Order: sequence, then C-alpha cells, then structure tokens
Amino acid sequence: MMSEIKLVFLEEIPEEIKDNTLYVSMEYATAIHNCMCGCGNKVITPLSPKDWNLLYDGETISLSPSIGNWNFNCESHYWIKKNKIVRAIDWPEKNIDNSDQENWWEQFFLRFTNRFSSFFN
Repeated sequence: MMSEIKLVFLEEIPEEIKDNTLYVSMEYATAIHNCMCGCGNKVITPLSPKDWNLLYDGETISLSPSIGNWNFNCESHYWIKKNKIVRAIDWPEKNIDNSDQENWWEQFFLRFTNRFSSFFN
C-alpha cells in the first residue's frame, strides 16, 4: 500500500485520476482518489457530518472515519492521516455486514488501540 498521498484542491473532479493523489472539491463537498492498494478503482468520499470529515491544517489533510472499500475485490481498508496512508486492520465479513455489532465494537477497540497506540501519541 502506498505510504503518502499528494493533495490537490479543485472545483471539479478531473476526468483522469492519478494514483497517489487525493482530489478535494469543497464546492461539491467531495474527495476522490484511486484506491491505495493499487487496484485502480476510484474511491469517492462525500464530505459531511454523516459521511467523512476532512481536516486540513494548511499543509496536510486527514479524512475520518477510515476508508473501507468492501465493495471492491481488494477490500482494502486504510486511513488518510496527515497525507500518510495508514493500513487499517482487516475486518471479518461478519463485521462488515454488522451482524455481530456489540462484539465487533469490543474487538475493534481492543485491536485498534493495541495496533495504533504509538500512532496517536
């Protein structure tokens, strides 16, 4: 998985989406990029309080929550944090379907805090 992403602010999404680049249209409240696994699928992230949040500090960008491409063959899952691509934990199929919601949150929290504790310090 790629480790860093280039940031481009623009009004409209271009026809050609380059790898390793995050395009952000504030006018349309949308970000788009090619999947970070390299499969070439386009990933569209609508920006709103109920979808993805964008944090721009004047130099770097972060998106939250994580980007889980469950509908792609690659099923890649990652975060964009300060222009860095951070691979996330793999989620079992049952968790993607939300069939075991209570147990999933407990497992996710434990795995996430163990794996990324140094990232947030």
